[in-house]
Amino acid sequence: MTQDFSIQVMSRAQLDMAVEWAAREGWNPGLNDAALFHAADPHGFLVGVVDGEPVACIAVVRYGEAYGFLGFYIALPAWRGKGLGFSVWQAGLAHLGTRTIGLDGVVAQQENYRRSGFQLAHRNIRYGGHPQIAKPALPLADPATISFDKLTAYDRRFFPAPRDGFLSGWLTAPGHRSLAVVQNGELQGLGTIRPCREGHKVGPLYAATPQIAEALFASLAGGCSSPVFLDVPETNPAAVKLAEAAGLKPAFETARMYRGAAPKIDMTGLYGITTFELG
Repeated sequence: MTQDFSIQVMSRAQLDMAVEWAAREGWNPGLNDAALFHAADPHGFLVGVVDGEPVACIAVVRYGEAYGFLGFYIALPAWRGKGLGFSVWQAGLAHLGTRTIGLDGVVAQQENYRRSGFQLAHRNIRYGGHPQIAKPALPLADPATISFDKLTAYDRRFFPAPRDGFLSGWLTAPGHRSLAVVQNGELQGLGTIRPCREGHKVGPLYAATPQIAEALFASLAGGCSSPVFLDVPETNPAAVKLAEAAGLKPAFETARMYRGAAPKIDMTGLYGITTFELG
C-alpha cells in the first residue's frame, strides 16, 4: 500500500462524522449522541486516516480499569476489504488493554468477533413502531429530585462499571426526558427517551417489576407521534412482552458479546439497553 495510513484519536468534529457514518449504516443515532459520547471518554474514539482522509473508525470507551465497551466499528464502503478497518480494530483492542470488553455487534460479524476472543452472551432486539399504550396510574418522579448517588448506584445494578459523568449528561441532555419510580423511599425504576434521526429511542429502561417498566415506557413514549424504538435484551422475556404488547415490531438485532468474563448484572430488571454504541 502506497498511501500514508495512520490511526489517531478522533477530534470532536470527527466524532460528528462518525455519527453520520452510523446514520448511513441505518443505526439511527440520537441527535445529541456525539457530544455525550465524547464526554464519556474523549480519548476513546479512534479513526483510521489515509492521506488525510478518514476511512474507518471505532469507539473503545474505557469505564474504569476493569471494563470497556467497543462500538462504532465502521469502515467506509469504498475502503472495505483492504485491511484498514481491521487495523483500527486491533488498535482499539490494544487501547482497552486487559479490561473485559463488551460490544453489541451486527449479526454478520459474530464469527469475526469470536476470532478476536469474544463470546456470545445474548441477543438484543430493536423493536420499533408507533406504540399502542395507555398510561397506567403510577406515581413518577423527576430524577433531578433524587440523590445522584442513588441514581448512579441504581445504574450499577445494570451496567458493570461506574459511568457517572455519562449518566449525568444522558439524563439531562437537551431533548432527553427522564423519569423514575420511587417506592418506599427506594428507587425502583429509571428510564430516558431521546430524539434520534428517526423518531425516539427509550434507553435505558430499568424496572423492578413489569408493571413499573410498563408505566415508565408508557409515560416516556406515550406522547410521541413519531416511531419509538426500544433495544430489548432477549434474555428478559418480560421486556420482550412489553415491546410486543405495545405493538412494536422487531427491526434490527445485535449480538452482545464479551471478551473476558461476562459481567454479572441484573438482567431481569433490564428492559432497555442505553445505547448499542457505548453499552
